[in-house]
Amino acid sequence: MRGIVSLLIIVYLIGVGVELAPVVQGQWNSGTASDLAGNVARALPEALAWPAKVYRTVVNKA
Repeated sequence: MRGIVSLLIIVYLIGVGVELAPVVQGQWNSGTASDLAGNVARALPEALAWPAKVYRTVVNKA
């Protein structure tokens, strides 16, 4: 059971990273560290809700 929970947490965190990757990639060399942190902080709530976005996409296709 612990293994399944660990796997779900790992998949969730990878998904958050995938959602935040465009923000980080776009700001990595072009701005200051505070700009990067601010943009990541603004994008974080939507990135944390990525399972809901995937669910809505799957449900709307059916």
